[in-house]
Amino acid sequence: MDFGPRIIIVLLVPLAILAGGVLLQIFLSRRESRWPGLVLPLLTFLLSLLNVLNIMDTGSASQNVLLVLTTLLIGNIPTLVLLAIYWAAREKRRMEAQMDKMHIDDL
Repeated sequence: MDFGPRIIIVLLVPLAILAGGVLLQIFLSRRESRWPGLVLPLLTFLLSLLNVLNIMDTGSASQNVLLVLTTLLIGNIPTLVLLAIYWAAREKRRMEAQMDKMHIDDL
């Protein structure tokens, strides 16, 4: 059995989905309105909350709390990455708006 083509597909499909999500986030963050850029971070945050509902009881309250916090922390890594992209794109847009305003004031 040759697993070469299957492994390539298994590796490339998630990578393509990840790259598409990042490009979509950049596109939405550069829009005039600020709300489209917050859609993907909101979806990933809600997905991380859904992951918390799938946690099984360990029997110990401290272990349960630690498990919930760890799940939230790890589950929100994509949310933080998407928010960083959003803030970087919005900051660039804000700087461009200030430069345009400065050029108008110079005239």
